[in-house]
Amino acid sequence: MILEGKVALVTGSTSGIGLAIAQALAGEGARVMINGFGDPAEIARISDDLGALYDGADLSDPAQIESMLRHCTDELGAPDILVNNAGVQHVSPVEDFPVGKWDAILAINLTAVFHTTRLAIPSMKAKQWGRIINTASAHSLVASPNKSAYVAAKHGVAGFTKSVALEAAKDGVTVNCISPGYVWTTLVENQIPDTMKARNLTREQVMNDVLLAAQPTKRFVTPEEVAALALFLCREEAKSITGANLSMDGGWTAA
Repeated sequence: MILEGKVALVTGSTSGIGLAIAQALAGEGARVMINGFGDPAEIARISDDLGALYDGADLSDPAQIESMLRHCTDELGAPDILVNNAGVQHVSPVEDFPVGKWDAILAINLTAVFHTTRLAIPSMKAKQWGRIINTASAHSLVASPNKSAYVAAKHGVAGFTKSVALEAAKDGVTVNCISPGYVWTTLVENQIPDTMKARNLTREQVMNDVLLAAQPTKRFVTPEEVAALALFLCREEAKSITGANLSMDGGWTAA
């Protein structure tokens, strides 16, 4: 149990990558707070299975983020591990991109990372131990059409990660991001209809000619693979890895 006594807060963790990370951390003894939306009964089941505390904060609202951090600190202790995983997506040409969708994507995918980090890092520095792991994307390194807000946000996450890593380098706190390629999650599945419409393609064409076109392995990354890397970053053996953008994209960004 390498994380016995540690507290972990994982945003966007009621499904997909975030849930896999929460399961991996809890499996190594961490006390976990999960966050996200979904069916209340399913969230209650997940919480029971993990022995986790749940907070349904809307991460587009800074006040709710502050309340979530207080909730975690009051019930479990201040986070030793912060995983910023929550994300939303919308696919549309820039001239048609809804302003509300742009604002929501930047708020949840990027600005929320700032708020959780600024609130969690003081206690990590005080304890001289902390792990901040941000789920970025291959889109933190390369772009795709019709995803201007998402690409902008994920490039921002990568830059933010590097900056905070330098600030915390002498305080026992590492700050890294993981950049998966396409992972088979609800977020990916839900963007297929928009991509079909935007590019006038069939579902199969979107799957094979758009989503997996850039991944030489021609397979989706699994949430469990991302979780295993996140767990490694929490180990003492990873204490010299900081400010890194770790690609897990089947070779997408190797070219």
